[in-house]
Amino acid sequence: MSDSEESVSGSLAGYPTLHRLLAAHLPPAALKEANRLLRGYNGGDLVEELQLPERLVSLAKNSNFDLQGYSFTAAREEMREPHVVRAALVQNKIVLPTTYPFLEQKRAIMSRVETLIDAAASASVNILCLQEAWTMPFAFCTREKTWCEFAESAEEGESTKFLQGLAKKHNMVIISPILERDENHGNILWNTAVVIGNHGNVIGKHRKNHIPRVGDFNESTYYMEGNTGNPVFETVFGKVAVNICYGRHHPLNWLAFGLNGAEIVFNPSATVGDLSEPMWPIEARNAAIANGYFVGAINRVGTEVFPRPFTSGDGKPEHADFGHFYGSSYFSSPDASCTPCLSRCQDGLMIVDMDLNLCRQVKDKWGFPMTARYDKYAHLLKNYVREDFKPQIIKDPLLP
Repeated sequence: MSDSEESVSGSLAGYPTLHRLLAAHLPPAALKEANRLLRGYNGGDLVEELQLPERLVSLAKNSNFDLQGYSFTAAREEMREPHVVRAALVQNKIVLPTTYPFLEQKRAIMSRVETLIDAAASASVNILCLQEAWTMPFAFCTREKTWCEFAESAEEGESTKFLQGLAKKHNMVIISPILERDENHGNILWNTAVVIGNHGNVIGKHRKNHIPRVGDFNESTYYMEGNTGNPVFETVFGKVAVNICYGRHHPLNWLAFGLNGAEIVFNPSATVGDLSEPMWPIEARNAAIANGYFVGAINRVGTEVFPRPFTSGDGKPEHADFGHFYGSSYFSSPDASCTPCLSRCQDGLMIVDMDLNLCRQVKDKWGFPMTARYDKYAHLLKNYVREDFKPQIIKDPLLP
């Protein structure tokens, strides 16, 4: 890391990732046991590191981004060939201060992201997902409507056309979470993920299902809950879905993507340390286990300072930033194993090989879908949404 990144890391308890902290302070035997509990085992051991091309390793060093690679394996089967997909996550800071002209900010981010996508392509990545609202600062804390200028068409916008060219060039599926402007319906804004196929075609889009109203994250000033359901996009490489940011706190949202057949669910996010960092390593991993698919959790990185201070009605004094976006992007597997996280303070590229056969193998082993009792819970939910619902509570007759 550079000196500036070390200083940022130092202000965040002095370490770039939890796993590096443990490695620096635990003896080998204790570290192995800690990793077994925190990261799980894939095929009887920690998920194996990938040997990435030396030119890519050099590029990461020279271009100042954290590069990590791992391989999730599955048992060999007699009647199915392995279905190995190489997937990637990108986390990045904004490039220019938020006081710069909007178009300059956007183009600078696009240039940086192009470097990271080209880097992934040099390692033959098949599917790549960017972070939430990747084309802009995460300005939704400010409640200032000038930031709506970053919104664009999901199908015809500048960022979509930009990524269509890269997707076709690299034979790569790219998931692009943006601020969408729906010009056909009154210029309504949505928080949307555009799924671009490996031929440069737009396969479809998904709009964020759950919108936070937590402290500075009062995003409903700009957009409301999405109307696209829980779609799964069948690509040449596998069936993917996108659970955008705050949707990770909602188990039924994860469940719905699984019921629709997802094999990989990406969770592009923008969240800060004071709010959610203890939850971050748990939620995506739990979703992968409970639903029998792989999860790629992405968080932006850096501290974004805005021109004018703001408050959020939570009793805190006015301030000009959200707090630190702590990065820490990672992949989880249905067998409870996961990769270490990317840096908490640096741009990053996480590359993994995953054998999608593992999804069915874990379902066969644990039988979660078979024992799920969906009919039972469907009955409860059907009653719960009725105005006359009464909770099923059996009171101790000795209580007053």
